Amino acid sequence: MTKKFDVIIVGGGIMAGSLAYNLMKDGYTGSIGIFEKDRAYEYSSTPRSEGGIRQTFSTEVNIKMSQYSYRVYKNFEEEMAIDGEPCHIDFRQDGYLYLLNDRTLPIFKDIMKIQESLGVQANLMDQRETKDFFPELNVEDLTGAVFDPDAGNADPYSVLQGYIKKARQMGVTFIYEEVDTIVTEQQKVKGVITKNGEMYHAPIVVNAAGPWSGELSKKIDIDIPVQPLRRQLFSIDTTMKFQNTIPFTFDPTGLHFRGERSKIVVGWANDVPFGYDFRLEKSFFEEEIWPVLAHRSLNFEQLKVDGGWAGLYDYNPVDHNAIIGGHPSMAGYYVISGFSGHGFQHAPAAGKGLSELIRLGKFETIDMSALSVERFATKNLVLETAVF
Repeated sequence: MTKKFDVIIVGGGIMAGSLAYNLMKDGYTGSIGIFEKDRAYEYSSTPRSEGGIRQTFSTEVNIKMSQYSYRVYKNFEEEMAIDGEPCHIDFRQDGYLYLLNDRTLPIFKDIMKIQESLGVQANLMDQRETKDFFPELNVEDLTGAVFDPDAGNADPYSVLQGYIKKARQMGVTFIYEEVDTIVTEQQKVKGVITKNGEMYHAPIVVNAAGPWSGELSKKIDIDIPVQPLRRQLFSIDTTMKFQNTIPFTFDPTGLHFRGERSKIVVGWANDVPFGYDFRLEKSFFEEEIWPVLAHRSLNFEQLKVDGGWAGLYDYNPVDHNAIIGGHPSMAGYYVISGFSGHGFQHAPAAGKGLSELIRLGKFETIDMSALSVERFATKNLVLETAVF
């Protein structure tokens, strides 16, 4: 096996797959090696995500990334087909529903002005219209809602495998070894060393290690604000069934729920310490989540928890948005991380953008310079008012 590449990508999740695929599709002729420590992707963040896809953000860069990614996901099955066999990802457009109260309604009215100027189609409903749209909801404490009809879900594991298989077909090498550290010399990257002591050379190293990316970067004395943050999801079944498909619904409390075939998936971004923690706490559901659900609908009063899982955000605690680009103090070192829960839906655009930056030295399709590493030093942060 060769121990020299033109580009090494550390981490083999959806960001690595999208970047490698876009590099090859865009005409890159160099060799690419992807290093992934978890061959089965058991603890990878991609398969443990919810697979949500929406365009209803409040900043231009995130909206444009969402729009690009949405178009990719709509055509993903054909684009990632191999030998005529489509890559099925179960893309469902059940919509996103944001339930609003007196505090959040004015915020969303302002957000919708930005969205409308960029071509996002979202519908504002008053309290009565919200009740008509979702009859089982208790709307007494709501002022209205916003519905994003184009939003939905896809199966994250299937998308990940689609990228992996297509990239491999295009000549990308996958090495299932854990990277111990990045090798540098005179403020330039030289490659990586794996846990088993093997050295692999490359003039470009991309940190796509997700929740582990901050820790990896610290090994070369470069601080990027990314921490591992646990998020829990619970699968439930209700005695009383809902009459229609449940959209991805966000409660004003921050809790969310959505239909998943005959089940319902529920989550809430509770305050937990940073760390590599994959525990699922059913007590959290019973004590914190269930009362909020029961308040929102009588259909949630009788239910059973029949499963769930926990995964890690690559969480950016500074402004909760992606970090995409080269590092100004280390030549050849690139970062694609810090998505804080928006990684799956932005992966197609993020991979496209970083592909352009590596090949051309600039963004062409979408200007993602606002998401640069430099923004933390200059304090030009990307602040989302529509973070869910």
